[in-house]
Amino acid sequence: MAEDIAAAVGPDFQMWVTLVIIIGALVIYALERVPMEVTSVGVVCALLVFFHFFPVLDAQGVNLLNPVRILSGFANPALITVLALLVMGQGMVRTGILDLGARWLLGHTGRWPWLSLAIVLAVVIAVSAFLNNIPVVVIFIPIMQALATRFGRSVSMVMIPLSYAAVFGGMTTLIGSGTNLLVNSALIEVGQTPFTFFEFSIPGMVLAAVGLAYVLVVAPKLLPERSGLVDSLLEGEGKQFIGQITVTGDSDLIGKDAPGGLFAGLPDMTVRMIQRGETAILPPFEDYQARPRDVLVVAATRKAFTEALTRDPGLLDPDLQDGRSETEDEYRPWHEGDRMLAEIMVAPASRLIGRTLPQIGFRYHTHCIVLGVQRRSRMIRARLTDIRLQAGDVLLVRGQPNDIDALKVSGDVVLIEWSAKELPSLSHARSAGAIFLGAIGLAAVGILPVVVATLSGAAVMVLAGVLNVRQAFRAVDPLVATTIVTALALGVALQETGGAAFLAHGVVTALEGASVVTVLSVFFLLVAVLANIISTKTCAVLFTPIAVDIAVEIGASPSVFALAVVFAANCSFASPLGYQTNLLVMAPGHYRFLDYTRVGVPLIFLLWATFSLFVPWYYGM
Repeated sequence: MAEDIAAAVGPDFQMWVTLVIIIGALVIYALERVPMEVTSVGVVCALLVFFHFFPVLDAQGVNLLNPVRILSGFANPALITVLALLVMGQGMVRTGILDLGARWLLGHTGRWPWLSLAIVLAVVIAVSAFLNNIPVVVIFIPIMQALATRFGRSVSMVMIPLSYAAVFGGMTTLIGSGTNLLVNSALIEVGQTPFTFFEFSIPGMVLAAVGLAYVLVVAPKLLPERSGLVDSLLEGEGKQFIGQITVTGDSDLIGKDAPGGLFAGLPDMTVRMIQRGETAILPPFEDYQARPRDVLVVAATRKAFTEALTRDPGLLDPDLQDGRSETEDEYRPWHEGDRMLAEIMVAPASRLIGRTLPQIGFRYHTHCIVLGVQRRSRMIRARLTDIRLQAGDVLLVRGQPNDIDALKVSGDVVLIEWSAKELPSLSHARSAGAIFLGAIGLAAVGILPVVVATLSGAAVMVLAGVLNVRQAFRAVDPLVATTIVTALALGVALQETGGAAFLAHGVVTALEGASVVTVLSVFFLLVAVLANIISTKTCAVLFTPIAVDIAVEIGASPSVFALAVVFAANCSFASPLGYQTNLLVMAPGHYRFLDYTRVGVPLIFLLWATFSLFVPWYYGM
């Protein structure tokens, strides 16, 4: 029956329907009226139903687009590699190793704005060559905000360059971008030789260098000087909590002074009072030197407290005495497992009002530690354990995720849900770094295939305790997964129905008589323009078989035309919709849609010209 249907509808019917499905999918993606995940699943279902009733048959009468073939994207090595990289990236973020490195970099970038920005963006490019771009941009957003503040510049001058730098880095290695992996997978699908790990690193670095020069020299003249109220409120700016630090017997603070209430070992914290035995020492702390058992009452932002806890998880424990808790319980759940930081507010008519934390027994009832108290009405100069709580006080608490979540049902406090955030786990930082470098190294030197190395690295991170299973699965973005699977299904349908060959022949016919270099250049520009309208990953999968067919028809190297897809599909600079990192920096940079167009369009043409001149020369065309 399938043969009868195929004969009845004609040889090109499936091709035209496939092209209609592709165009329809792209329109729905662009309108964004339906969640992209829903659109992706709907497109796959449409392909399954259509090719069941209108199969594409080979000489033996076998349906080339059966459900196994259409759904093979779920087991595609490119998809598995992208998801494994997301898991390993989450492990690097959770341990705080990237954040610490970025902040160290911020502290050593010098006094010249242009040089500092160049160094930071160069590091972003280098890191993005081996790590998924999204966590890299997330880590560097506050770094760029701090850099802009340090040099008195608007944050809108640095956010788009950050996103673009991450994209530049993704062009330099096989795993630098999911787009690269999908082009590589599509090459395998059409029977071509796949890329090696560093095969396009040299042209990629040339394009990255040209792009970096552009964002440093030209982009600042095109970017708007725009700021917003959020700039003054980022990371709880100006919102001070009162915390308590006990100087332990092995503390680095012993013997150090605090001129103006500032300890060099407690950055961004101001000492409000020092309790030494029964004596309270108040500012200006002349001739003061820290001794064991001194209790420091400090004021700092949540950001400063978070950084301090990252370095020393027990630093702000209010019951700490000489390195040991006043209570020697064998089971203290607030010190075990994953740790999360959150803010809660003392509710009106709460039973906590008028009582101190030891009187309440807060940590024993909730398994959470109160690290700081914020009260806007007046400056507090008292030990955290001596403060009597009032309605409206905001408490900075630390606990396990389940215990933080349990505070929602408490009638005494109100959990400020958006404030809940996991603390970095530096105890696993070395393990995370070693696993990541090991996996990437094994893939880079060819000892293991990329998919084997990255998937094994993700699994080892879970086994080593860097991530638990819940955190690993949470790192897997369903939008990325469904979009890639749909793009792969559309690519297979385009290839098997003859759509790719039809479009390739149309391009060659339109450029009849032109040289190979001209065809390559025009093809790059076409893909680059479409990459700013549709998803870069979809663009990569759809155009790779077209690129191969064009190269075969004009007698050129398929790998060079596939390389054009790699670089052109990554040129999603003129729209915030083209690449996820563009969307990530849109709010922090206070950008509008046309800001990307103003800065991105000249960059696309610059990279097009660079590619058209360098790549044909480099490959001897």
